[in-house]
Amino acid sequence: MREISKGANVSLTALSEDVGSVVVSLGWSSASGAGDADVSVLLVGEDGKVRSENDFYFYNNPAAADGSVQLLGKTPTDSGDEDRIGVDLTAVPEEVARIVVAASQYGGTRFGDLDGLRMTVADRSGEPLVGFSIDDASVETAFIFGELYRRGEEWKFRAVGQGYETGLAGLATDFGIAVEESEEPEEPEPAGEPPEPGVASEPQAARTTTAGTPGPAGSPTAPAAPADAGTAGPAVSPATPQAAEGAGTAGGPAAPVGRPPAPGAAPGAAPGAVVPAQARGPRTTRKKVTLPKAPGKSLAENESWRPARLFPVPSLKSDKEREVRATSVLLSVMAQVPEFGRRLTAAFGAPAGRMQTFTEVSLPHGDTPRRPDGVIRVERAGKLWTALVETKTNGNPLRPEQVQQYMDIAARRGYESVITLSNDVALEGTAMVDVKVDGRRKHKVGLWHLSWAEVAHQAQLLIRHEGVGNAAHAWLLQELLAYLQHEQSGCHGFQNMGPAWVPVRNGIEDETLCLGDPRATEVVESWERLIRQVCLRLGGELGQKALPVQRVRRGSDPRSRRAAAAERLCLDGRLSAELRVEGTSSVITVTADLRTAKIRTSVDVPAPEGSYPLVTVRRLVRLLAEAPADLHVESLVEGENGPRGTLERLRPEPGDLVPRSGAALTGFRLTLIKGMGNSRGNTESGFIRSVDEGVDRFRQGVVAHLGPLEARAGRRG
Repeated sequence: MREISKGANVSLTALSEDVGSVVVSLGWSSASGAGDADVSVLLVGEDGKVRSENDFYFYNNPAAADGSVQLLGKTPTDSGDEDRIGVDLTAVPEEVARIVVAASQYGGTRFGDLDGLRMTVADRSGEPLVGFSIDDASVETAFIFGELYRRGEEWKFRAVGQGYETGLAGLATDFGIAVEESEEPEEPEPAGEPPEPGVASEPQAARTTTAGTPGPAGSPTAPAAPADAGTAGPAVSPATPQAAEGAGTAGGPAAPVGRPPAPGAAPGAAPGAVVPAQARGPRTTRKKVTLPKAPGKSLAENESWRPARLFPVPSLKSDKEREVRATSVLLSVMAQVPEFGRRLTAAFGAPAGRMQTFTEVSLPHGDTPRRPDGVIRVERAGKLWTALVETKTNGNPLRPEQVQQYMDIAARRGYESVITLSNDVALEGTAMVDVKVDGRRKHKVGLWHLSWAEVAHQAQLLIRHEGVGNAAHAWLLQELLAYLQHEQSGCHGFQNMGPAWVPVRNGIEDETLCLGDPRATEVVESWERLIRQVCLRLGGELGQKALPVQRVRRGSDPRSRRAAAAERLCLDGRLSAELRVEGTSSVITVTADLRTAKIRTSVDVPAPEGSYPLVTVRRLVRLLAEAPADLHVESLVEGENGPRGTLERLRPEPGDLVPRSGAALTGFRLTLIKGMGNSRGNTESGFIRSVDEGVDRFRQGVVAHLGPLEARAGRRG
């Protein structure tokens, strides 16, 4: 692969004979786990402007009708994420002179917060041809990484590396797109359309019931268009008179490109709308619907009355019933709520199109037909994407031989994916099930895993923070979430630390656990799964991405990282993890001390540089006025142990936190300590429940009240 520098260019034809189609990849990483970016592609003419709204591709408009551009989605790597884009250069219209590849950030983050910014171009076979790294990013919120452009009959690549402090709006303006603020009233939208003729002849569709009327979840709810089309957000149109003629017409809302409103913002409030500069007429975009923060007053006579639920749970008696019900409920809601279905399948390579879901499908396999728990089909531009679904509930493990059979069936029938769904959480570098892939087959089948915790996380984000297309969709997601959280559903996410937990814990308590014991590594893997689930739950409640922080060298082997953590567990008897919520600078540390049976949740708060120590500690105590009285506060002092105490003792005497030696005060460590549960599962005394409750109490009682200490702290000089 050839490496080029900023501003340089190279002929793709000179690098490979197979460049009719190329795959463009944008990659980045973050040592802290914070930060992400959205990829966009613009098709630009000789005048440097887009021709129409169809020349702008982003997460809500991921594919061109002619197949020339397709956003393939994010792929996790050892050091971060990689966004891939398929470009069929033979299908690009003649009037397109350049294909501009860019990325933008949101939520106050900057490209300088990311590491390893890089763009690569590979040929049709996947062989990397050329790479370009960006090492001078700082305050930019949008970046043009590079561009593909015509020179006669050949295509060339140019490394651009141009940043914008004004974000996507500034970048869009350079290509003939203007930005204006807009907020429009909500328009009613039906939850779905009548089923197509002939749907009954297909395999039985996963069904749900609304107001007592059954209907196939596979019935189309929208044309094959981006899932969020028509919802509030910036809309794109070219700054040309021809395109402006249709602006503002009913039934023709421009495609949204903006991020959803931040938590706490008014539902449907758009940060900006991209419209023709020459004609800004009335708009027909809809607001997104989110659940009210405070539930309406109940009409029940007493608390024993329970609201009627669309998906009843108490009648479930066996694991098989739970699996069948959970599969049908989930797949039917995915088909009826396009935003939700797209959110769950985009990471698996599914296109944005019309989705249908099925259960009780019989597929031939030798002498005995096989029945996967479900089938998902997405139609886009006349092409079908198909995935088989294997479901487990109530902590039951996936069976490798069963998944292997579905992989073989998918390969023979030309299906794209097999999706496993269970309470377990996938780990980087660790396969959920071991399957063999026949390398001689030209058609490759993707094996993906989804946890019930991830399903609940995505539902929470949509109905509580980002919003969906209409009130019926929000209600369906609310019913799904109520079902998943019911104790009888069996869909509670990761809920068992595994068979190695009790022996390892006992070995630590009586000091008989030896270095190199493989059971310690099993416990470390279970701990990592638990922390990932805690992050999913936090992210769903806060409306922000929460991620574990990995303080290791980029590209390190996950297995060696877990082996090192297992060694530390054997030596000091502690499991530790750090997590960060996107948009915040604080890192929350969670430590489970198996020797003392205590769980410690803590955060470090830096002291303002040059501030008076007494003023700073008084300010801290005022900020923590609503925090629990048993919160431990420790002063961080250079070169020595600082004073410490509980908040209850420090409130009348905050000066006790000032170092007596006069050493510099660098910050404070705030810690809540909770007793640890004893059993493996999620019973009242369970370890997993103890960790969940400890993190929740710390976030609500401590982190939620913290503010900048600089606000009223005095400064020397």
